[in-house]
Amino acid sequence: MAWILLIVAGLFEVVWASLLAATDGFTRLWPSVGFVVALAVSMLLLAIAVRTLPIGTAYAVWVGIGTVGTVLFGIVVRHQSTSLPNLLALAGHRQLAASRNPTHASSTRPLTVAFADFLAPGA
Repeated sequence: MAWILLIVAGLFEVVWASLLAATDGFTRLWPSVGFVVALAVSMLLLAIAVRTLPIGTAYAVWVGIGTVGTVLFGIVVRHQSTSLPNLLALAGHRQLAASRNPTHASSTRPLTVAFADFLAPGA
C-alpha cells in the first residue's frame, strides 16, 4: 500500500510542478489554489508512505516520478524543447536515481552538479 501511495504522491508532484508556471508568480487565483492543493496532497501521501518505506528510497522515487513526469508533461503538452541538453538532464536524473547507494554517496555528487547545471545554466 505504501508503494501505491508513493506513486500517487509522485503523480501529484507532477501536477503541482506543472501548475507552477500557470500561477504567474501566484498572481492567478485558481492555478495557485490548484498548486497548493496538489502540493499538500503530494506531501501528505509522501509522509504517509515513509511511515513504512525508508526515507531515502521513498524520496528518490518521489522525486524521480516528479522529474520525469514534469519533463514529459512539458514536452508533450507545453511543447517544450527536446534539445540534447534537456534530454541529457533527464537521462542524468534517471541514472542518478538508479545508482543511488548511500555507501557511495560521494560518487554521485559530480552527476548531481552536472544535472543542476543543465537545469539552470549560468546560475
